[in-house]
Amino acid sequence: MNKQVNLILLLFISIFSYAQNADGYTLLFQNEEPLKIKLKYSNKEMNKKTNDSTFIETQLSYEQEGVWKDVDVRLRARGNFRRNTCYWPPVRVKIKKSAAKGTIFQGNKSLKLVLPCMIESDKNDNIMKEYMAYKLYEQISPYHFNARRVDIDFTEIKGRKEKKHQLKGFLIEDDDIVADRFEGRVVDRFIHPLAMDAETSVQNAFFNFLIGNTDISVAYQHNAKLLYIGKRLIPLSYDFDMTGFVNPSYATVNETLGIKSVRDRKYRGFKRDGSIIETVRQLYISKKPDLISIVESHASQFDNEREYKETYKFLNSFYEVLENDKEFKSQIVDAARTK
Repeated sequence: MNKQVNLILLLFISIFSYAQNADGYTLLFQNEEPLKIKLKYSNKEMNKKTNDSTFIETQLSYEQEGVWKDVDVRLRARGNFRRNTCYWPPVRVKIKKSAAKGTIFQGNKSLKLVLPCMIESDKNDNIMKEYMAYKLYEQISPYHFNARRVDIDFTEIKGRKEKKHQLKGFLIEDDDIVADRFEGRVVDRFIHPLAMDAETSVQNAFFNFLIGNTDISVAYQHNAKLLYIGKRLIPLSYDFDMTGFVNPSYATVNETLGIKSVRDRKYRGFKRDGSIIETVRQLYISKKPDLISIVESHASQFDNEREYKETYKFLNSFYEVLENDKEFKSQIVDAARTK
C-alpha cells in the first residue's frame, strides 16, 4: 500500500515539476530562446466587434527540440484602441487544461500574444522594443510579468486565398499566475495609488518614466493590474507599445500633460517619503549595467540598426536625469503628483 502511495506522490511531483520550477515559472517561461510557432486564422474574423466570450478555435503549432507539435487553442482580439487601429490586434490565447497537459504550455490556461500592429518596415523592431521593456522590469522587481519571444509563421486566411507573414511577437503570462507565484490574488477595483505599497509603487512609477509611459492609470487599472500580496497592494504595468521607448507610428500623445511627443517623459508617480524615493533611485542606478546589457544583447535581433540605436539612446537619457541631482529633483521629485 505504501509503495502505491509513494508511486502516486512521485507521479504528482513529476507532473507539477514539469509545469513549474522552484521560482514558480511555468516551462514556457524557463527559456529565453524565441519559440517558433505557427498560426492560421482570418484577421477579418479576429477583428469583428464581438464580446469577450467569442473566440476563434484553431491550432497553434510550436517547435520543441526540432519536432513540431500542435495544441488546440481559442483566440480573441484584445484592446479596443489596437483593434480599431492595427492590422494585427493583440490576441488573448485560451488553452484548456487537458489540451495543455504534457506540453510546453502546461500551467498556462490564458496568455496574451503581442503581435506587430501595422504592416510597416519597423513592425518587428517595435515588437523587440516592447518585449525588452518587460525584460527591463524583471531586473527591478520580483513582481513582474514573464514574457517569451516567439517567431511566428502566420498564415492569414483571406477568403479563398491565403497570405504568409513572418512576424516577431511575444507571449505574456496571465496576471493570476503572477499572483499565485506569491500566494496573492488580483484586485479589480478602484484604489487610490497612495493606498498602494510605497516602494513598489515608486519602482513602478520610475519604470514608466524610464520608458516614457503616460498611457496608464494604476488607480483605474488602465494598462495596469493590482496584486494583493502579503497584505500589500502592488501595482503592475503592461502594454508598453504606446511609450517613448517603443515610439510607434500610431502613438497618440496626451497633450493635457504638457507633452508634445511620446518621447517626452512625464513623471506620474505620487509624492512619497524622500527616503523611499532615494532608495528606488539608487536601485535603478545600481541596475544600470544590467538594463543596458539587456538592450545590447538584443541588438542583433533588430531589422533596422537605427531603431536599436535610438532605443539605446532613450534608455541612457533616463540615466541623464537620474544621475543629475538638479534634473532628478526637477523632473521627478518636484513633479510628483499630489492628487
